[in-house]
Amino acid sequence: MCRSIVVLRGEEEATSTEIEAAARQYVRKVAGARVPSTANEEAFERAVAEVAATTSRLLESWVTPRGARLPAMPRSRVVARAKAQ
Repeated sequence: MCRSIVVLRGEEEATSTEIEAAARQYVRKVAGARVPSTANEEAFERAVAEVAATTSRLLESWVTPRGARLPAMPRSRVVARAKAQ
């Protein structure tokens, strides 16, 4: 789908900002538009909110098997967090 969407599951919990950014990127890709037209803006934002909510529920309910290691936080998330501070 889109290789630049980062893995949010890992050693550190994803922030709501990271979840929303991934949801926005996903909806942009599916819609084929970076910025929606005025006519489509409401549908676009609603889709972003729904994808973000679904992603949050998935991450909260995901069960890691006993003894399995969580994936390391991708470098892109580390860099993005550093820039945000």
